[in-house]
Amino acid sequence: MKVIVLIRHGKSSWEFNVSDRERPLKPRGKKDAKLVANQFINESKIPKHIFSSPAKRALNTCGIFAKSLNLAENTIIVTEELYDFGGESVISFIKNLPNNYDEIMIFGHNHAFTSISNIFGSIFIDNLPTSGLVKISFDIDSWAEIKQGQTKLLLIPKELK
Repeated sequence: MKVIVLIRHGKSSWEFNVSDRERPLKPRGKKDAKLVANQFINESKIPKHIFSSPAKRALNTCGIFAKSLNLAENTIIVTEELYDFGGESVISFIKNLPNNYDEIMIFGHNHAFTSISNIFGSIFIDNLPTSGLVKISFDIDSWAEIKQGQTKLLLIPKELK
């Protein structure tokens, strides 16, 4: 059994003249990420293996989750492959994970995360919003065998307010 928790980064700000990678979270993005993290604590086991895109908005969202879940920030692994908007690089990353990792949490971007949720999950998601979370479980022993799984949890910030 393998489990993936996908979290799209929080709402980011376009008001600063910075590169895409350096865009920060808006106050709403921080608030929504904390709201979803706090709900996740109540509904799910916390994965031991946490990965994030190197983009500032994804890393900041990941940091908010780490703090809410009482995880040390040095447990976060920043992975270039997760700075992906189409999904192919993220899927490749997942398929190459060590098989002793049974549950993982990934922080990244759309359209990749909506696509992956729809390719591998059992519930169609029109658009995974910022700070949205999807948990999918798979009846497999090897990440290389990833196929259709079961969507076990979907947390949308506006549904938690």
